[in-house]
Amino acid sequence: MDERLKLYRLVPIAADDDPNWLGAKSHGEVLVAARTAGDARIVATERELDFMDIDAAPAEDKTTKMASVFRNEKLYTVIEVNNGKECHQRGVIDGTISVDTIISTQI
Repeated sequence: MDERLKLYRLVPIAADDDPNWLGAKSHGEVLVAARTAGDARIVATERELDFMDIDAAPAEDKTTKMASVFRNEKLYTVIEVNNGKECHQRGVIDGTISVDTIISTQI
């Protein structure tokens, strides 16, 4: 399916000492190709390391996707980029999403 996607910038808006971070770190600004602003948050979340990806708590069969900083509107805002470019593949275009947010129990 050849769908036309929009570009979105996910930009951190909370101060580093904001209690909403709950000990998490900002990934900085990220550019994604997605269907909607809400989908842009999901695209960025999918690039984060999840508890189910490694041997780490909380437990088997439990995901941490809902706890992503990208899904928190108090931490990140989503801005549509209207630059005339067309994207046809959903995903992260630019920016670094670190994977050091979860520590494996295999260490």
